[in-house]
Amino acid sequence: MRILVLIDGSKWSQKAALHAIAVAKRRHGKVILFSVLDRREAKAMAFNLGLYSENLSQVEKFEAEIWKDMKKSIKHLMTTLLELCYEEGVNCSFRIVEGSAKEKILEEANSGQYSLVVMGAYGRSGKTRIGSLLEEVVGSINPPVMVVR
Repeated sequence: MRILVLIDGSKWSQKAALHAIAVAKRRHGKVILFSVLDRREAKAMAFNLGLYSENLSQVEKFEAEIWKDMKKSIKHLMTTLLELCYEEGVNCSFRIVEGSAKEKILEEANSGQYSLVVMGAYGRSGKTRIGSLLEEVVGSINPPVMVVR
């Protein structure tokens, strides 16, 4: 059994990972932690920072720093979860890709490699809203999906 866990850095995705680890431990499965980094998110944050600081000439610099921090943060979280898997005796690996979250998640989840996809009910904002990523992808994922609250 191969379990794909969608990680976005939120406490909800971390909780989803804990559930996936427990399932994998009982079923002798493998956990694959998967995260998508979208450069558009870094661009938007950099632009907002430039507006807020009244320093639009520094937007490119802000973007580069934000992008670097996003990558560092998700790698740290993945490494922490990977260590937890090993402590629990669960085979685990992680992948971080760049692009559109919806496209990359559907591509990976529907690749035919997974028996189960696990994701948090909420994203980093912690709010549900119409058009959230959960709503956009859950109906288009072929394997069973476990949504963790």
